[in-house]
Amino acid sequence: MLKKTLLATAVLFAATGAFAQTTTAVKEAGKATGEKVMQGTENVKAAAASEPSKTVHKAKAADHKAKAAAHGSAASAAAKNIGK
Repeated sequence: MLKKTLLATAVLFAATGAFAQTTTAVKEAGKATGEKVMQGTENVKAAAASEPSKTVHKAKAADHKAKAAAHGSAASAAAKNIGK
């Protein structure tokens, strides 16, 4: 009985850890996708804007691109840790 309880507890902890890593990977992937969408929006705004606004939109797009890359890296790292 004690062995079964210990085994069940170990399986529960392993599943909880894997679920937490999966959740992190999904969240970061979603954030990366959102940043990519915002980057595209800023690029479209820059294409339609006049010069002073165009520079601002290009800078915002570059910022979103950097954030998307960071979130993508975090998602990749979290995905590698699933099940470990």
